[in-house]
Amino acid sequence: MRKYFTISFLLLLTICLPLSAQKMIKAVDLMKDLKAGKDIAIKNATIEGHLDFTFMEEKLPDLPKRKRNWWGQSDNTVKNLIKSKVSFQNCIFKDDVLAYIPDGDNSGYTFIASFYNDAIFENCNFEGKAMFKYSKFEREASFKGAKFEEDTTFKYAEFDNNVSFSNAVFEESATFKYSKFKDGVSFRAVQFKEDLNIKYTKVTGNFDIKDMKVAYDIDSKYTKINGKSFSMHLLEKQ
Repeated sequence: MRKYFTISFLLLLTICLPLSAQKMIKAVDLMKDLKAGKDIAIKNATIEGHLDFTFMEEKLPDLPKRKRNWWGQSDNTVKNLIKSKVSFQNCIFKDDVLAYIPDGDNSGYTFIASFYNDAIFENCNFEGKAMFKYSKFEREASFKGAKFEEDTTFKYAEFDNNVSFSNAVFEESATFKYSKFKDGVSFRAVQFKEDLNIKYTKVTGNFDIKDMKVAYDIDSKYTKINGKSFSMHLLEKQ
């Protein structure tokens, strides 16, 4: 009986180990590594704190008051280029992941981050916001199997290489308005549990939407897939 208990305990421990194997990492430590030019390669971790790729808090003290051009409009965009390779696999982001911060009510500036090198977020759970508005992805990018629980936006985002969102889940409305996919995109088996906005989106190359599901409406006005208008028949044929 004791031998059976020991075996059962070891079996239970083996089953539970993967659940407790998630290490805890502070977002501020990752930002220090990025500032130092180090590549980021994280697996099976929980990220605590806001991961701000724009480095807004660091940049704010050195910025002048909101500038105005001679025609009266504000030149208020502050851009940051992430040159390090960034790879997160099977990670949980407890707080916001930000590559776009509109700080208009405070400083008057808008902060944007783009990725010069690889930007991988595979099988990751975004429990907070995931903001990539205006971000440019110049190398490999992947959001395969990602789960977006709150607000997310890829509005105006540009992908120079093929990007995959296959098997991703968007719990809230997903925005890809004005996005550009220059070498194809995969939305294979993606679940959009609310609306999908791809208005003005342009795709060149492979457009994989096999088994893609959208719970409510798709706004595809002026969307171009290899120069042709998007049609709901594309979904019906899957």
